[in-house]
Amino acid sequence: MSEEKKVPTRPLPKLTELDTAEFWRGTKDKEFRYQKCANCGTVVWHPRAHCTGCVDGDLQWHVSAGQGTIYSYSIVRLSYHPFFRGKAPFAVAYVDLDEGPRFLTNVVGVDDPGADVHIGQRVQLHWEEYEELSVPLVTPV
Repeated sequence: MSEEKKVPTRPLPKLTELDTAEFWRGTKDKEFRYQKCANCGTVVWHPRAHCTGCVDGDLQWHVSAGQGTIYSYSIVRLSYHPFFRGKAPFAVAYVDLDEGPRFLTNVVGVDDPGADVHIGQRVQLHWEEYEELSVPLVTPV
């Protein structure tokens, strides 16, 4: 009897983590939520319980418009994770959203990441949907 081969799945975050749960809940509605300190105005990313500027705890959630710029990137040509193995080559980029957060993501919607991705390139959010959340990716504008 032959065994059916399992289709590899993307690793997904846990929705129970206290600091990031609000962010991941927002992704279900395709919202990129970030925090801003009510005391000093520092934009805080990765979500947490205190401000990285003044250590105050009054962080308020905001929603990004979803536009940004590639700060830096790398091309992954070989991946050992089963989900990403067939996707190589692909670009992994730090993206500066216009509102201030810098986050790490994949660049999608390009034919040749080595030729089609560059520092300073304008991008917009693109959502990869799953049952309980969506993964924020970016695509060139």
